Amino acid sequence: MSVLGVAAPYLHLPADSHSGGVSFLGTQLPPEVAAMAQLLGDLDRNTFRKCLKLVVSSLQGEDCREAVQLLRASANLPEEQLGALLAGLNRLLQQALRLPPASLKPEAFRDQLQEFCIPQDVVEDLAGVVFGSQRPLLDLGARQPGAWLLHLADLRWRVDVAISTSALARSLQPSILMQLELSDGSARRFEMSTAKFQELRYSVAVVLKEMADLEKRCERKLQD
Repeated sequence: MSVLGVAAPYLHLPADSHSGGVSFLGTQLPPEVAAMAQLLGDLDRNTFRKCLKLVVSSLQGEDCREAVQLLRASANLPEEQLGALLAGLNRLLQQALRLPPASLKPEAFRDQLQEFCIPQDVVEDLAGVVFGSQRPLLDLGARQPGAWLLHLADLRWRVDVAISTSALARSLQPSILMQLELSDGSARRFEMSTAKFQELRYSVAVVLKEMADLEKRCERKLQD
């Protein structure tokens, strides 16, 4: 779901909490969830449940862009706080739903959320989503990317060479021209040096490997 991004530092979690095993959120609390948790104490519960319903609908594959605008107009919240709530709920539920019910028990889910000082009634609402009757629909929606979400439709690139006419030296300076075409028909174009391209390629490869390793470690510990 497209919501306002939240900048917040990662908060370290204990490797083993009293609820047992590693948290379903990983070894570090995602910044979206940390920002959301800080807002829940004084948040009107009716507003929270509207946010939760909207996020659940989004996870089921519904187009929620209009609903987000309506909620933004009716909620007595600054736009930044509303964005933080939606982003945090979306991240938390996605993390919980990616694990099979056999790996994440309701008791462990509730205990781990309470360790983050999330109010009890909020914990019960979230548990009702993750372990309730809507779970099959959410699992189905998770396997089918929402058609209304922008995604990459096409990627084009080429190597361009600029010839320097400097009196001091003549050199061929290659650069990478890239064009990203999105599913709504819009395009994004940018240019980078070959050195920056190699840096980007390496950084993406490292992040993907670290994510895969972290997922495997968390799944093994949750199944223990």
